[in-house]
Amino acid sequence: MKKEGRERRHLRIRKKIKGTSERPRLCVYRSNKHIYAILVDDSQNRVITSVSTLTKEIRENKNEKKGKIEISREVGRLIAKRALKLKIEKVVFDRGGYLYHGRVKALAEGAREGGLKF
Repeated sequence: MKKEGRERRHLRIRKKIKGTSERPRLCVYRSNKHIYAILVDDSQNRVITSVSTLTKEIRENKNEKKGKIEISREVGRLIAKRALKLKIEKVVFDRGGYLYHGRVKALAEGAREGGLKF
């Protein structure tokens, strides 16, 4: 039931949010153990770049960080770093049907700290 509600909310959000090549969609997916951040260009139906807690840079530093929220903030910083390398400064934030608090909020704040604007 919970998953169905999240998927319904996500579809409702996706009706309003579209990512373009100038301003891609920063999509967030959260599982119990991991968090994923994906930059998507909806006009061309392609993934530009992605970062998760399974990414090599995050896994190496995972032992230093305490808790999932701090690791989520690090994922946000890394997605911002990769986006800026690809000359992408502005994005549209897609929270994926999740409430904007906890790990999702930490990822968004980390992306803002890294230099993304949304």
